[in-house]
Formats: sequence, structure tokens, C-alpha cells
Amino acid sequence: MTHLVRILSKEPVTHDVIRITAEKPDGLDYKPGQAADVSIPRPGWQDETRPFTFTSLPEEDHIEFTIKTYPLRHGVTEQLLHLQKGSRILVHDVFGDIHYQGPGIFIAGGAGVTPFIAIMKQLKKSGTLAHNKLIFANKTRADIIDEAWFRQLLGDDFINILSEEEAEGYQQGHVSAALIKNYQDEYSRYFYVCGPDPMIAAVEKELSSLGITEDRIVREGF
Repeated sequence: MTHLVRILSKEPVTHDVIRITAEKPDGLDYKPGQAADVSIPRPGWQDETRPFTFTSLPEEDHIEFTIKTYPLRHGVTEQLLHLQKGSRILVHDVFGDIHYQGPGIFIAGGAGVTPFIAIMKQLKKSGTLAHNKLIFANKTRADIIDEAWFRQLLGDDFINILSEEEAEGYQQGHVSAALIKNYQDEYSRYFYVCGPDPMIAAVEKELSSLGITEDRIVREGF
């Protein structure tokens, strides 16, 4: 089913990430961590869909997407940059295999953190945030989505690693088995992984070296 909804607000989150809130259509249901294909009801763009994760909770009276934009690609996200409050978007079918299964370590690369935003909101609301950690990999500090919110939410359980910048208070490099092991404890039952495909493959290799079995890794299905 496809829903035509009106944008309620659009705001910047980082230099290349925007947050769009829109009307919640009747009959739309999703779980924290899931996504939907989105397109723009304009000639030539209606069938050009891109998947974006809901960063709102299902029970809220609106829907929200946190979207990394790529203006140089001249695609859907560039078009979204031109939309304003009152503009309309098309929200298509809901999909996604990432959902909360129990305490663990969330490992995100860049905009791959978006499924975890909704999940963390859910855990905070239900009072079950304890024993969950987030390892967030980015190129630079400027790329970190919702840094202040995550710090307030998770405190020392919010771990940042930067690949292209060295800064005090931030680890430098890439997500490694040694890094994961350093934060692993008796509550680390599940490992939630989301990010670019090469990053996911690299992290899964590191998890495998730690003896983490497939049934303990939660990621998007292919």
C-alpha cells in the first residue's frame, strides 16, 4: 500500500543529514528498526524509490525519517532537500529484519545508525535501556548523527570511533575485534549491525573471530 503524506517539518541534523517529519497515515504499522521505500509525487520521480528507516515510534502521531543526502548524485535525496513544510511524499511498503531481541552491542556505521534511533527510543520508553551499548563508526566528528542525544541517553555506553580524524575522547580507526571485546560483557548476548555493506562484512568477520555465532547477530536480511 502506498500513502501520500504531507511534510510537517524538515531540519538539518548534520552537514549532510536531514530529518523529515510527516503525517502518519491511517493503516501504517511498523516496528522500531523497520524502514519504508519513499518517493516524491512528481513527474519522473514517483517510481524512483529509496529506503529510509523510521526514526519515530509506531505509537507516535507522526512519522519521522532521518536521511543522509547525496546531492551530487542528483537522485531522490537531492530532491528531498528541495522539499519544504507542506510538500508531499509517497511512503510505500514497510520492510526490515532489524528489531530488538535483547541486550547487546549495537554497531553502526554512518547513517546505519538510523534503525537504532527508534530502537533506543523504544528501550528508553519501556525502561529497558540498561546493558545496551552503541559503537558508532564515522569518518569525522561532523558526521556523527544525534551525538548529544546519544551521549545523554547512553553515557559511557556510547562509544565513538573515527576513521579520518583524531580527537580527544574519540577512538581512532575502525571497528575491530579488540574494540568489540573491550566493551563486551556478560550482557552482550546480541550484536546489532547496520551500515554500508563493506562495513557490515568487515564487522561480521571481526565478530566471527570472537566466536560470535550467526544466531547472535542481528542485521538486515538479503
